[in-house]
Amino acid sequence: MRIDISKFSATMFGMVLGIGGLGAGWRAASHVWGVPGIVGETLALTASAIWLIWFSVYVLKWIQAPEAAMAEIVHPIQSFFVVLIPMTTMIAAWSIAPYLPRIAFGLFICGVVGQLAFTVWGVGGLWIGGRPTETTTPVLYMPTVGGSFVSAIACGLFGYPDAGLLFFGVGFFSIIVMESVILTRLLAHGIPVALRATMGIHLAPPAVGSVAYLAVTSGPPDHLAHMLFGYALFQALVMLRLIPWLREQPFSLAAWAYSFGVSALPLAALRFIEHGETGIIAHLALPIFVLSNLIIGWLTLRSLLIGWRYVFSSIGPKAKPETEVLP
Repeated sequence: MRIDISKFSATMFGMVLGIGGLGAGWRAASHVWGVPGIVGETLALTASAIWLIWFSVYVLKWIQAPEAAMAEIVHPIQSFFVVLIPMTTMIAAWSIAPYLPRIAFGLFICGVVGQLAFTVWGVGGLWIGGRPTETTTPVLYMPTVGGSFVSAIACGLFGYPDAGLLFFGVGFFSIIVMESVILTRLLAHGIPVALRATMGIHLAPPAVGSVAYLAVTSGPPDHLAHMLFGYALFQALVMLRLIPWLREQPFSLAAWAYSFGVSALPLAALRFIEHGETGIIAHLALPIFVLSNLIIGWLTLRSLLIGWRYVFSSIGPKAKPETEVLP
């Protein structure tokens, strides 16, 4: 079986976001509800293992197919997925922190620095202008919003809440700016079927933002935390309304874009409870948590089926690999 390494994409790191976020949710659930801690640890370590595999493959891509790697870096849409690498580096860091604290801290520093560097580079390119309208998709959230919020969470978890609050500020104000730009595009031009999986990213900013805010603040959740969670819940309801429209795009591994927000929403609810929340969010936490597990479980099963078909077609006679395996 031979795999074309040049077709490996940074979008594959989206798996780490979903599984790592779900692992963090199960870790929180073990504190809040007393569920078995082994589930959260297994998911967290699985996410770290996937990160290590994908990171190794991505480095190999730069060695064996540098032209393809550079083409991804300069692509107006695909380039913004590259920030998933430092983002998932931070997720791997807090996943292994209880077991390998020194290595985890090193990964944390690399992830924060890498995210900031990529975000400055990417936003600088946006300010220069000249982008075609069709390249304005929810992927623009990834560096400034998603990346900054993950950096804020990591800073809070590793004991630097003051630095985390700075990153939170970047992400919070970027939501306002980027959402205006993206909604203008959606209202005026819509989004092609082939890019509708990127709408999954649209769910993530307020959900991840509420987790980030609670990571860098102390005491009971305040009004801002509740407002962020409320907007995240509203976004989730809109996504449910759009399911028939979203399903017009055939399933591929790009669907892991949904997992970022799907795993962040129950994690946010559980963080609220850890901070003393007893109101409506505490009552919503369990059904949201169950639904999140079902969705990510479904993504995992569908992805494993794609992998199985690819392997089977590669070793079988007169078989052609599935084009959706390596986005």
